[in-house]
Amino acid sequence: MLLSGIEVKISRLESIVEQIGEAVLTTTETIEHLAERLENLSVQIEAQGKQVQQQGYQIFALCDAVQTLAQSQDNSFQRLTQVTQTLDRLTLLIDKSNP
Repeated sequence: MLLSGIEVKISRLESIVEQIGEAVLTTTETIEHLAERLENLSVQIEAQGKQVQQQGYQIFALCDAVQTLAQSQDNSFQRLTQVTQTLDRLTLLIDKSNP
């Protein structure tokens, strides 16, 4: 009887050890899958970070171009104002010379 009880306990212990082993293997596989997914996400985030950085450079270049365009437009407006003033003076001179 005693030997039979010990065999049952050993059998139960073997079963428990087997279940623990299976749980450890399953956990290891799950962790490996999670690590792969995290690696993929890390690569994607790094790529997106580079894209955002590139877009930042493009925005900076665009702002610089807009500022240059605004300055050019301001210069053109000042020149146009000078031309208009000169034409006004010429018109006055012509009007004065033709009574």
